[in-house]
Amino acid sequence: MSTAGRQNASAPAESLAAAVRDAGFVRLAGTADGDALAAVGVLARAFRTADIPFQASVSRFPRDSATEADVVVGVGTVTGDVSLTEGPLSVTAFEAAQELGDDPDPLLALAGAVAGGATPGQDAPLYEAAESTLDRRPGVALPVADLADGLAHTTLVHAGFSGDTEATTAALAELGLPPELDDAAHRRLASMVALRAIENASDRAGEAVERALRPYAGGPFETLGGYADVLDACSRVVPGTGVALALGHEPDGVLDAWRDHGAAAHDGLANAETARHDGVFVVHVAADPTDVPLGTVARLAHAYRSPEPLVVALGGDDGGEAAVHGDRAFALAQEAAAATGAQATGRETTGYVRDIDSTDAFTDALREAL
Repeated sequence: MSTAGRQNASAPAESLAAAVRDAGFVRLAGTADGDALAAVGVLARAFRTADIPFQASVSRFPRDSATEADVVVGVGTVTGDVSLTEGPLSVTAFEAAQELGDDPDPLLALAGAVAGGATPGQDAPLYEAAESTLDRRPGVALPVADLADGLAHTTLVHAGFSGDTEATTAALAELGLPPELDDAAHRRLASMVALRAIENASDRAGEAVERALRPYAGGPFETLGGYADVLDACSRVVPGTGVALALGHEPDGVLDAWRDHGAAAHDGLANAETARHDGVFVVHVAADPTDVPLGTVARLAHAYRSPEPLVVALGGDDGGEAAVHGDRAFALAQEAAAATGAQATGRETTGYVRDIDSTDAFTDALREAL
């Protein structure tokens, strides 16, 4: 790995392109989320065009291990010689790819930005580049045409039917939708989803569900939001397959991974033990953290269940791993981890922590950090 001085702040597109342009080998190390995965894909495709040898991976805890790479690029993490940490990561990656002479895929980058919480149109150049392939319509953003399948497994929404195909089918039957949905039917569907999502939910649910409504139709997974959901799912449960997808391949099992991710996240949240503290909402998922996407559970709990500004989702019987979501979540997770001897990674509104010896001590440290 290069011994050049490391950057602790996000590198702008020009600096990233300059750092890798003459490299003999580049390692891309991304965090396990849809925005980072898309950014890794955009950059890797540009490296391929520019004949820059590379290795790409995503994981919850990107490693800064010894490597033969001339340059290590951390995507969503300060790991490496150059780092992208300020979102949307995909937008910066798109600009860096252009600096390297590539014609990057604007739809992949825009889907990554949406996975990171951005709203299409906020970044005008990127949205305008993808706009010709998209058509906004009423309804719900899903990656599949089958409504029961899509609504049961999407993680853009958490409602009473989420994770349960039979319950979703029953909810749809009450609407009496026609086989071919017109705009009126799409609006009825969206209204049902919105009402179910805010029922017995937190005050943030009304705003959160907006991400799933009035979708941009088009792309490889029916809608832009559906594409974002698939990228996020793959990054968390099948990262190798996710990298292949982001590189432009059509790997098997992508939608199965998306279904597994949605089912595990919704089931984990629905059956978790919860506790409310001053400023922190704790969600303890009994399942092994390798079987449940804790980051997604924390995000859904924050959007649809938590009355507190910060959520910590703990996994496993001993709670040795956690995901933290909310404003300043990463900074707070870092501070709590340092106080309790754990390890933290992440960025902005999401933090991941491992090697937690005492869940009570870690939760108390989070509360002290607020």
